[in-house]
Amino acid sequence: MDRYSREAAPHLDISVIIPAYNEEKRLGGTLGRILEYMAEAGHDCEVIVVDDGSSDGTAAVAESFSGRGVRTLRTPVNRGKGHAVRCGMLEAGKSLVLFSDADLSTPIEELGKLAEPVLAGRAQIAFGSRAVAGSVIEVSQPFYRVAMGKTFNLMVRAIALRGFHDTQCGFKLFTRDAAREVFRRQRLSGFGFDVETLAIARRLGFRIAEVPVRWINSADTRVRAVRDSIPMFLDLFRVRWNGLLGRYR
Repeated sequence: MDRYSREAAPHLDISVIIPAYNEEKRLGGTLGRILEYMAEAGHDCEVIVVDDGSSDGTAAVAESFSGRGVRTLRTPVNRGKGHAVRCGMLEAGKSLVLFSDADLSTPIEELGKLAEPVLAGRAQIAFGSRAVAGSVIEVSQPFYRVAMGKTFNLMVRAIALRGFHDTQCGFKLFTRDAAREVFRRQRLSGFGFDVETLAIARRLGFRIAEVPVRWINSADTRVRAVRDSIPMFLDLFRVRWNGLLGRYR
């Protein structure tokens, strides 16, 4: 393992969910890195790749790892990251369930940081954060994305979900029971699903930990700064409205 192996958790029984849309070029490296880390750490792991209607060879790359504990789910058309994550989380068979972005902007070696409060019984959900003390940004986003992210987080706290500083980091760990209760209630299919799932979890009374992690910006992000910002903003009102109407019960 690398110099961050000290963060590895005790033995875990864990499913790793990777939503993937046109990730043919980097998915193989991501899967190889995750499987190597899990093997060296001694974790009992399954990986579920959810191919969200890709038009390239994403599914073929995922299926090439089928002999190494990787399952592939496919949606016939692109439905959105939220839908892909939901499909994978509800298919998970292990006692812990992590979803991670395909670019590993939060390195898989940070898993131990999320597992610690869950294994200690302090939380049933732990999510990576780039905005709390102890986080390390090794490669930052362009300044305009940083500004947009900070603005979005302020709107999250004002409209839909108070108390957290960074809901959008794609590295979140759930107990299996929490994952099933939360994701069977999830309604949003786009990038606003992160806020929604945490809001649902809070309404259901699950304990949630926001954990500082290392983060490395990927220039090849699937989030389009202008085009996706308006739907994400509208999703905040959808989350609040759905909560007021009792749709997350």
